[in-house]
Amino acid sequence: MTATHRRRGPRKLAPYVFLTPAILLFAGFMAAPIGYAVYLSFRATKVTGLGLGKGARREVWAGLANYRRSLADPEFVHSVGRVGLYGLLLVPVMMGLALLFALVLDSGRARGGAFSRTSIFLPYAVPAVIASLLWGFLYLPDVSPFAYLAGQLGLPSPELMSSRYILFAVANIALWGGVGFNMIVLYTSLRAIPSELSEAARLDGATERQIALRVKVPIIAPSLIMTFVFSLIATLQVFAEPTTLRPLTNNISTTWTPLMKVYRDAFTRDDVYSAAATSVVIALATLVLSFGFLRLVGRRAFGQEA
Repeated sequence: MTATHRRRGPRKLAPYVFLTPAILLFAGFMAAPIGYAVYLSFRATKVTGLGLGKGARREVWAGLANYRRSLADPEFVHSVGRVGLYGLLLVPVMMGLALLFALVLDSGRARGGAFSRTSIFLPYAVPAVIASLLWGFLYLPDVSPFAYLAGQLGLPSPELMSSRYILFAVANIALWGGVGFNMIVLYTSLRAIPSELSEAARLDGATERQIALRVKVPIIAPSLIMTFVFSLIATLQVFAEPTTLRPLTNNISTTWTPLMKVYRDAFTRDDVYSAAATSVVIALATLVLSFGFLRLVGRRAFGQEA
């Protein structure tokens, strides 16, 4: 009995030994920075006199002042509205295309299935900054092949970087890079569906379209929800695309998105306290929207899966 207990002791400790590196990394690089940002959001700098002497600048408790200032800032409100329109434009189109491509590839009617999957997924492997630079130069009328072709055909050159179309230009970059990832997730779920279900539906006289909409799509609903949540989170945190395009146009301000405003406050205005408060607001909004959507539709979809 004693020898058995001795053997069980190391076995009980083994999972914790394997988890320790991940826990330490999470605590050091995720939990600690988040906690420090929350701490900074409740602080402020108090300046005495001209703020030049020793002790003239002190960090003091600010309570909710930074949050009130962030939420009342018109630039922040406008950036939130802009991202809302961006999400309404981007997410439905991206999810629709990803589902369409996944269903077409799963049906077996697409020629060169492996090549098609790789071609659709490949843009996701391109970093957002590089993709934004590539598309940015494609948008510029002086160097864009689209503008050249339009001129050769006698058509007006599209001003894709104008204030009227800049939202579509930014959304197109995210669409180009995001469809592939969502398609792979949905395609993998489709491949896991037993072929007997489709065969049974065909025997009952169902068309390929009816099989796709009434058999396959309901089964992969959990995967659709997961990819939608991922897309929603990415939309709320859009930063790289507009920041990279900003030097190429005057129609993207330093506060075009909420995260761009955080960057400006922290690194241009040196107001880390306001930036921290805005970051916490963005994180809470992302959490509420994500879990709210999961609460709304997740129970039905995941219960159906079970």
